[in-house]
Amino acid sequence: MNGPLDGPGTRPGDSPGTTAPTVTDGSRPSGPGPSASPDVPPGTGPDPAAFRAAFEAARLAMAVIDGEGRVLAANQALGRLLGSPAGELTGTPVASLAGLGLDDRARADCQAVLEGRSEVMSCTRRLKHGDGRPVWAEVTVVPTGRSGGRSGSALLSVSDVSEHHDLRERLRHLEMHDPVTRLPNRTLFFERLSTALSESTTGRIGLCYLDLDGFKAVNDTLGHRVGDLLLDAVAQRLRRCAEPGGHLVARLGGDEFALLAEASTGTQPLTELAEEVLAALQQPFDLAGQRLAVSASIGVVERPASGTSATELMQAADTTLYWAKADGKARWTLFDPERNAHRVTRQALSSTLRPALERGEFALEYQPIVSLHDESLTGVEALVRWRHPQFGTLGPNQFIGLAEENGAIVPLGRWILAESCRQARRWQLEHPDRPLYVSVNVAVRQVWDSDLVADVAAVLKETGLPSGLLQLELTESAVMGSAGRPLKALQALSAMGVRIAIDDFGTGYSNLAYLSRLPVRGLKLDGMFVRGFRAARPLNPADETIVTSLVRLAHDLGLTVTAECVEGPAQADRLRRIGCDTGQGWHYSKPVPADRISQLLVGDGRP
Repeated sequence: MNGPLDGPGTRPGDSPGTTAPTVTDGSRPSGPGPSASPDVPPGTGPDPAAFRAAFEAARLAMAVIDGEGRVLAANQALGRLLGSPAGELTGTPVASLAGLGLDDRARADCQAVLEGRSEVMSCTRRLKHGDGRPVWAEVTVVPTGRSGGRSGSALLSVSDVSEHHDLRERLRHLEMHDPVTRLPNRTLFFERLSTALSESTTGRIGLCYLDLDGFKAVNDTLGHRVGDLLLDAVAQRLRRCAEPGGHLVARLGGDEFALLAEASTGTQPLTELAEEVLAALQQPFDLAGQRLAVSASIGVVERPASGTSATELMQAADTTLYWAKADGKARWTLFDPERNAHRVTRQALSSTLRPALERGEFALEYQPIVSLHDESLTGVEALVRWRHPQFGTLGPNQFIGLAEENGAIVPLGRWILAESCRQARRWQLEHPDRPLYVSVNVAVRQVWDSDLVADVAAVLKETGLPSGLLQLELTESAVMGSAGRPLKALQALSAMGVRIAIDDFGTGYSNLAYLSRLPVRGLKLDGMFVRGFRAARPLNPADETIVTSLVRLAHDLGLTVTAECVEGPAQADRLRRIGCDTGQGWHYSKPVPADRISQLLVGDGRP
């Protein structure tokens, strides 16, 4: 037996076109008319004919349907909406009214109302009016009476909500579009991005994420009105670049834009799009009587849509845009997994530096500094190591720069200073006849962000180390041109008896005349000066000339000279003949734990 919404059918005894019975005795009608109250005397209740007239004259499209889902009566408004005479709709199952556009879910909801399992069915559909115009309509079915657990009848109504729908769409458009450029805004962009990640027809997605180089200068000098004109002009050029590929262009905020390839076909088309955008934006803009020139930096990301989240894609795009700016601006840069892994590692190290110090993950090793005259051990340089639980042992070149950036160098530097002095004091007490100085590197930020003089004085007092057995190494660029606080700190430290040395000398200003006015005791020649000394004869005769001149000038100023990166006997011999005082490098020893230095002091003092 067919269900009430499954197709044509009639009840036993009915014939097509049967109209609803009228009420003449005050009992409940079996048709669509309203039931009379049993408390109302006959002849004084509502007139069924009046109800019929109101039903027919109503501007709201309506139909009364029976418990089987067939139309018992339809008014003229519904006929006009569906483009059929109202009388011809009688007896037609609701499921056969194709003009209503009811889908399977709507039919099931209607069935639930007719069977008494639901109080209302409501859905919104886009219909074609009988006169040919499109309308948005709200279709509703509500019961009008019940019989034996089933609806005796139900009222179907179809109301035109086109005006409300259009207003809502206009409001949504305003909500989802940027008022300056009329491009999709950040909200709509992320909505489309999420859809593309789940429904990409090619299985891949691509993104060009860009911002303008020099836009802030335009805004600051010419005002926001001209800035907005420029943004709108940029948007138009981006549209022209994106249109051939059908890509989405959005303004994400400020001077940031995105071109989304929702169905990417690979890296090459995306980088070609980035090239086209760069070329388009490099052309001058003539706005408000001004000729303006801007460029763009673009981060390009292309990857499989599956397994990629919107957050991950935008993080990669943001990182790549940063690379493009760092690489010189006015260019595009493609996402590089290896470069990103390095960035992630740097971030991980930077964020865990301070906690690592508290957990005791740092250790010191000491590299011998040897007299070139007799190869005896005269001092050691303290070099910090990070015993990282994930990345293994890290040298200072892998994290000291990060520590200087985030300020962790100040507490780390204090720890290195204190630990070095404690160890040097132990060596002094164990070998009083073999005085050994310890050289500790000091970063520029330690001079500015901490009271270095007070820190050194406190450590020397706590450990009992004579000040003459402590050497502080500062880079050449840190002390050249020193004035104010840095100079006063160096003078105070020197007055305490602490040795001051310039590390990596020759890579900065190389102003020996200025050094004469600083409280400096020694120079450490950068390794670049002694690389040519590896062979019996120097690879470049100028190397020996430069080093010889530096050594003579340093000695004339009363400074000692230490050659770094001595890697073989030929280098050591030539540096000795030139007149260098001490040497340091793998020819003598790599950095070693403190107990190895203790063993050298017990022996003949030679590494």
